[in-house]
Amino acid sequence: MKLTTLLRPAAAVVLGALVLTGCGDDDKDKKDDQGSAPSGSQSAPATAGQVPADAPKKIVSLAPTATEMLYAIGAGKQVVAVDGLSNFPADAPKTDLSAFKPNAEAVTKYTPDLVVISDDIDGIKQKLEAVKIKVVEVPAAKTFAEMYTQFNTLGTATGHTAEAAALAEKMKKDIDDVVAKAKKPAKPLTYFHELDSTGYSSTSKTFIGEVYALFGLQNIADAADKDGSGYPQVSSEHIVQSNPDLIFLADTKCCQQDLASVSKRPGWDKIKAVQTGNVVALDDDIASRWGPRVVDLVKTVGAAVEKAGTNA
Repeated sequence: MKLTTLLRPAAAVVLGALVLTGCGDDDKDKKDDQGSAPSGSQSAPATAGQVPADAPKKIVSLAPTATEMLYAIGAGKQVVAVDGLSNFPADAPKTDLSAFKPNAEAVTKYTPDLVVISDDIDGIKQKLEAVKIKVVEVPAAKTFAEMYTQFNTLGTATGHTAEAAALAEKMKKDIDDVVAKAKKPAKPLTYFHELDSTGYSSTSKTFIGEVYALFGLQNIADAADKDGSGYPQVSSEHIVQSNPDLIFLADTKCCQQDLASVSKRPGWDKIKAVQTGNVVALDDDIASRWGPRVVDLVKTVGAAVEKAGTNA
């Protein structure tokens, strides 16, 4: 990822990590499905494979999800620098630029004509725009619709409108196909999505919650979300008592969690998901980003639902 290494007991740290890199909630208003680039950042329309002359030549990405999106829509050759957490694709020009504490002076050293951020931390947007650098903000998506909008926003801003639209349509089709083909049990299965071993989780109203909802899964963390943040810290007692059919671990790379480790937690050996082996080790990065690899996440969840359904 990721900032999963920072997904620790402090709720502020958890939420901050998710906003920058993961499938987190966000206070931004939902946008139109078509999306648009900020004023002054639009490029002339172009067909797939053609980059208009006025498209940005030097792009800096300060968000791992944005980096994945840029490469997925064909703008990778225009990217000159990405933040230190952008680890996919492997050939992205990774630097020591910080996504958590963005430094305008450090960014300007790359002389970009476009900078992509996920959140306006410390007024980075205003600082960059003050020196005539265009900024596109793609905040943590709450829904699939918002994710698709962001593809289109970046496509417009980078001169890859056609590629972005095509990718969004392909992702929609691929996800619909996976969901349609998945064999779902007659009785909805319950699940717990683990962000870290202290019980932090995501509820149904988050982006990751929408992924699980595709398969009719019921989230045991919803009842624990007393403050409505979407990211409650769920007690071990609640998890054991809820006895979920499935447990998804999004802390496998950062924290080395797996079936064996959770089985050793007090009372967890009594949980149905543990007893049946339906503890799914997710890739931390894929499970925390709302970009092009969401299709892979949907496939993983679909396969887990089919497997768990046979034990229901």
